[in-house]
Amino acid sequence: MKQDNPEKNLWLFPAPETSGAAFRLFCFPHAGGGASVFRQWQSHMPAQVQVCSVQLPGRENRMNEQACLVLSHLVERIFTGLYHLFDVPFAFFGHSLGAKIAFELARCAQQNKLPLRCLLVAASRAPHIREPRPLHHLPDQLFLQELRRYSATPEALLANQELMAVFLPLLRADFTLDETYTFQAGPPLACPLCVYGGEEDQDITLEELSAWRQHASGSFVLRMFPGGHFFIKSAADRLLVQLNADLGALI
Repeated sequence: MKQDNPEKNLWLFPAPETSGAAFRLFCFPHAGGGASVFRQWQSHMPAQVQVCSVQLPGRENRMNEQACLVLSHLVERIFTGLYHLFDVPFAFFGHSLGAKIAFELARCAQQNKLPLRCLLVAASRAPHIREPRPLHHLPDQLFLQELRRYSATPEALLANQELMAVFLPLLRADFTLDETYTFQAGPPLACPLCVYGGEEDQDITLEELSAWRQHASGSFVLRMFPGGHFFIKSAADRLLVQLNADLGALI
């Protein structure tokens, strides 16, 4: 993989002051989400931890770009674009779709012997388990109907045809990215692996969360939180306390 790229200044939003960081936490959002999901996280972190919210193409300040449809291509672009920031110890956090992205980036980091200290994933079945009810190929009305099971998109937005005309292509692209991902066998991760789940998640089961264990040769923990698929919002305070504790053991 190339280690420099003109995209390297596009991936973080807002762009942090990258000099002088002792530890970086790179955060990847769910399908349809943007970097703003993590905008409050820095204020909850220790001073030595720099939160780097990763902005994917096709949303927020990158709305004019095409969203990616192939996860392996996206991972290569991100890895190349962020490579200059892997100069200090770091961890990856990914929620839902972001967990798959973070997992594949962790494999790249391990292969390149970079100072990855931990992979943290939330609300995601283990990467070798395929989506049992794919949505990306459905006609618009069925696609929107199925979206309601995630409780992620506000009903007012789903019912607004003008807004959905703008937002729907991004959602469909992200679900395509997620649901067409094909796991390729490889060495398990040597870094600690922390898996977070929602106790009332109607989409991801405890068994699917536990299955992440086979991808870790080092320490593995599974932690459950009150809430559904988006417990990272509804139980944000509790999650961030635990995240601080899990990262604190590594810094």
